[in-house]
Amino acid sequence: MEKETKKKTNRKFIIIVSALVLVGAIYGGYKYIHSLSHEETDDAQIRANMTPIIPHVSGYLKKVYVTDNNKVNQGDTLFVIESQDYQVQFEQAKANLAAAESEVAVSKASIGSYQANANASRAQLSSAGESIETARVKLRRASDDFERYKNLYANHSITAQQFEQAEAAKEEAQNQLAMLKNQERASASQSKAASSQTEISEKQVDVAHAKVKAAQAQLEAAKINLGYTVVTAPIAGQLSNVDIQQGQFVSPGQALFYLVNSQDKWVIANFKETQLTEMLLGQKVGIDVDAYPDTEFEGEVAAFSPATGARFSLLPPDNATGNFVKTVQRLPVKINFTNANDQEKLGKLRSGMNVNVDVHLK
Repeated sequence: MEKETKKKTNRKFIIIVSALVLVGAIYGGYKYIHSLSHEETDDAQIRANMTPIIPHVSGYLKKVYVTDNNKVNQGDTLFVIESQDYQVQFEQAKANLAAAESEVAVSKASIGSYQANANASRAQLSSAGESIETARVKLRRASDDFERYKNLYANHSITAQQFEQAEAAKEEAQNQLAMLKNQERASASQSKAASSQTEISEKQVDVAHAKVKAAQAQLEAAKINLGYTVVTAPIAGQLSNVDIQQGQFVSPGQALFYLVNSQDKWVIANFKETQLTEMLLGQKVGIDVDAYPDTEFEGEVAAFSPATGARFSLLPPDNATGNFVKTVQRLPVKINFTNANDQEKLGKLRSGMNVNVDVHLK
């Protein structure tokens, strides 16, 4: 009986071992055949764009409209910053613009006045020239008369009084000509000054126009800053933890929380460099998400990283120093979901979730 029992036990053991070997051989064969046309890795995660919410202006928070993990649409108001200071700056900029525009009007009016003065000075200069020519004619006639009277007086043909009158007329003509020449020089100086003042006024108009442009720029900047006091969602998505509260002071460039894009998701899979031999862009990919093992996702190879992950690390390895140990490197590969229209499925996914990817090489 003991021998028969031992034989039965040995037979069961042999059957179990044979079954295990057969199952292992079948599984090993399947894996080998599968590996000939597939590349797999579990070093993969879901990614999505995470937009930091950063205020452009500083100030105290007046009101916060969102809480942790809220879903928002593009353009929804997230929070509002106290705007009184920026409203004052905006009104001041408007006043500065109005003053600059008034300065342009005054400068243009001054140009007309100075141009009128310049025209009058030129007219006076022209009139002085004509008067000088008349005075020259009178002086020439008086000089001729004086010479005649001088000869007649020498011959005692005229009285001394007549001679003195001719001499006085000559001196008067000379003085008149000298006075008109002085007036001509004064008119020339005035005309030159009026022309210079006109040019200065024209340049002042240019300066006033420049001030208007500067005031317009300041007004636009003040308007933009006033608009920045209302912070809205740049995209549709879901918020992270909103760790802000009413009355808190915020500064420009300060990342307050994140807005995760809920529409655009992809997978970054880190394949060993030895797995990339037959991988190409556009190859189909099966994606298994650890959180949802019963849900199937499909994708395709979209891009290969230009360098291995080690080269992008904070302290990339330098194999030229110390002892060298060869390590298989991994290259990030971007995989896009091809069933992007199935938002019910993709809506379950979150950035950072672990996935297994299976690239179909053939």
